[in-house]
Amino acid sequence: QMHISMVSLMRFYDWCMVRPLSVEEQKANVQSAVSCNDTKREVTVLNSLFKQADKTFTFDTVFGPKSQQRAIYDHAVAPIVDDVLEGYNCTVFAFGQTGTGKTYTMEGEMMQQVGELPTSAGVMPRAVRHIFDILEAQKADYSMKVTFLELYNEEITDLLASEDQSRFLEDRHKRPTLSLMEDGKGGSVIRGLEEIVVYSPGEIYSLLQHGSTRRRTADTALNMQSSRSHSVFSIYIHVKVTTTGNRELIKCGRLNLVDLAGSESIARSGAKEVRAREAGELNKSLLTLGRVITALVEDSVHVPYRDSKLTRLLRESLGGKAKTCIIATVTPSVHCLEETLVTLDYAYRAKSIRNKPEVNQKVCKSVMLKDLYKKMEKMKQDVKAARENNGIYIPDETFVLEEAEKKR
Repeated sequence: QMHISMVSLMRFYDWCMVRPLSVEEQKANVQSAVSCNDTKREVTVLNSLFKQADKTFTFDTVFGPKSQQRAIYDHAVAPIVDDVLEGYNCTVFAFGQTGTGKTYTMEGEMMQQVGELPTSAGVMPRAVRHIFDILEAQKADYSMKVTFLELYNEEITDLLASEDQSRFLEDRHKRPTLSLMEDGKGGSVIRGLEEIVVYSPGEIYSLLQHGSTRRRTADTALNMQSSRSHSVFSIYIHVKVTTTGNRELIKCGRLNLVDLAGSESIARSGAKEVRAREAGELNKSLLTLGRVITALVEDSVHVPYRDSKLTRLLRESLGGKAKTCIIATVTPSVHCLEETLVTLDYAYRAKSIRNKPEVNQKVCKSVMLKDLYKKMEKMKQDVKAARENNGIYIPDETFVLEEAEKKR
């Protein structure tokens, strides 16, 4: 049987969201330096305030300060979720200065009970509800699992890992770190990342809330609850489809929802010591992301994916086989004019990146079951080795294979 995957050159979906002035900014009579034209899909930075020429950027859609969370989701993310259910790998990530509303846009207000989503619900809970609504309407036979990781100071930790794994550590903020490895296909895999099978929206909401509370945040001069790490929440969906001849195949799709920490001026944020080091690492990874975007736009021979774990994680989404949506968030405050210009410039240039989306090849149900049986057998061997050999936690054969793979 032949499997034909449609390949097309596709640029990023590129959206811009301008948050309103905060209560503190309004009390201080901070002047707005950004103007939005939703109809023309334009954002204009008013450099004329400083006797310079205004600069205008055009995006797929522009969401002004009065935009609602639902409108942002319906226009920017809903089509991406539909593609996931068709068998594509897709990524949505928010990008911008700290304090511009990235986490609010991605998470918003969570909920655990099944019911109407609050108006402030962000991309993550809305995507979850959207996925389950479609699958249930189709009466599909499906399975679903999720992962949730944090990238902090270039170290990857599992936000869904059992608390027992870190209870022996004196510092509760220290958690076991995970290894990022190449998968041999241009992507990467994270060894030891826990995959949790889910059956309802409520379960995912609970996991999202649990993982979000474990993320590292801190109070800075620019943001009262500033994210000090990047996070990636992934939903893996397997849907059974029946072909002619009653052959059962599995259609696979993955949705990555990425909440990037914000870039920040260390001097303006008041970051010192630990916070300053955090900001330095965040700015370094975001700078690498910008360099990768520049290299892809300019068709550079070398794209510096390997200079940061963030860009290694996002490699498939940056010029690869995934469909990608960037939501650039900016503040209208005149005090953040420089950072706003940088964000808009990066997002505008990212429009020129060409991904090559490929629908994932359908897998025979029997093949998938066979793979699951192999994994179960490997786990049995691991448990047996741990019981019979003091200090050895994996079989010798597995250890040798993994060491050979790392060297390769």
